[in-house]
Order: sequence, then structure tokens, then C-alpha cells
Amino acid sequence: MQTQHSSASRLPAVVQWTGSGRALVFALAATSIWCLLAEMYGWCDMRTFTFVILIPATVVLYALAILDRLRGDRRLWRAVVMGTIGGLLAAVAYDIFRLPFVYSDAWGMGRIGIPQMPLFIVFPRFGAMILGQPLEQESYSLAAQLVGWAYHFSNGATFGVMFAAMIGEAKNRWGGGWLWAVLMAVGIEAALLLSPYARFFGIQMTARFVTVTLVAHLIFGVALGLYYAWNSRRWTLGPSAAA
Repeated sequence: MQTQHSSASRLPAVVQWTGSGRALVFALAATSIWCLLAEMYGWCDMRTFTFVILIPATVVLYALAILDRLRGDRRLWRAVVMGTIGGLLAAVAYDIFRLPFVYSDAWGMGRIGIPQMPLFIVFPRFGAMILGQPLEQESYSLAAQLVGWAYHFSNGATFGVMFAAMIGEAKNRWGGGWLWAVLMAVGIEAALLLSPYARFFGIQMTARFVTVTLVAHLIFGVALGLYYAWNSRRWTLGPSAAA
């Protein structure tokens, strides 16, 4: 699809799809993963970070996108929308790959060599921390489950927006687009392994865990990159934005 509009952006450069604007979008989107990192490194508890930084930053991010759609050249709007949708779809692909490992015993997958792995145990813990509840509980509330999963998908969406900010106005060829996304996904996996993540949540950092999570992140990167490249070809801007 093509978006047509008659005038160039009337907004300051910092809220356009410029270098400074992309840096701002990247920083606002990154608050989602920094929410967890701040908790793990002991800088700020996750509940405080969520309500004081993450939620306001998310509101500002999408407000800027809407502002650009209404008064700008719509490049920032397009990138944020494509990054959000691409990140969400990639997160779904990431989780679908992990389902056989999570439900191996229930689905009888052990017979074909797929081990049972507690890959989803962190999600209710995310929710518990955001809600100010104890990290370890015998049974997590529905609220903790829902908030935790919502936070998980917010990471997926914002990783997509961060990717859009990094790739900028690159031509997004089928090869280049998804390869850059795969590189970003591998970087996320490396950062995960180097962080206190496993120790913080009591996860054994075995070769099996590393392999499964690495493949899952590769799938995330491929899904994000292919979606972004495909949609960039479909969603073209009018001549004024291109200029």
C-alpha cells in the first residue's frame, strides 16, 4: 500500500525519522527490556520502573508515532507500526517453537527426543515483580500470569521497534533485512547469557538450555526480519516523504 500526503513534515527533527528521532525511538522502546535489567542488577525494582519509566515512555513513543501520522511525513509512524507488529509476530513464532519443550511430557514428545524444559516459568515471575508480589510463590495469581505474559509480548514488540530504529531507511532487501534482524536476535541471546538472568530466576544454564534458547532467538530474528522486509515493500510512502 502507498501512503500519499502533500507536504513535508512540520515537526522538529528530533520527532521525525532522522538520526536523532530514531535514537529517541530506540531509547523509548528499550525501556521495556531495561525494566527487567534494572531489577536483575539491583538498580531499581521492576514495579517502580514499570510505573515511573516504562509506561510513560511507551505512551510517549506511540504518541510520537500518532503525531507523525497526523502532522509529519509518516516515516516514524510507519516504522513504529511495522516494528511493533513484526516484533509481536516474531514473539509468537518464538513461543510456538518452545511449546513442544514446555509440554513435552503432556504431549508425549519425549519419545522423539524432545526434553521437558520449564521455559515459561519466568512469565508469572515477571508479573509478580511488576505487581509487587514475592518472586517465588507456590501458585501465581491470574493477574500475575496475565501481567507477566503482557510484559513478555511488550519485549517482543519493542525489540521490533528497536530493530526498525537501527535499520532506519535501509532498503530492506530480503537478504539484508532478515540478516540484520538475526544479528540483533543473536545479540539479545548473548546479552541474556552474560546477564544474571539464569541465576536470578534459578535456571540451570546447561548446553541444552543455551541451544534451545539460541534457536528460538534465531527464529525470532528471521520472523522479524522477513516481516519487516516484506511490509517495507508493500507500505511505500508518497513522494514528499521520500524527498
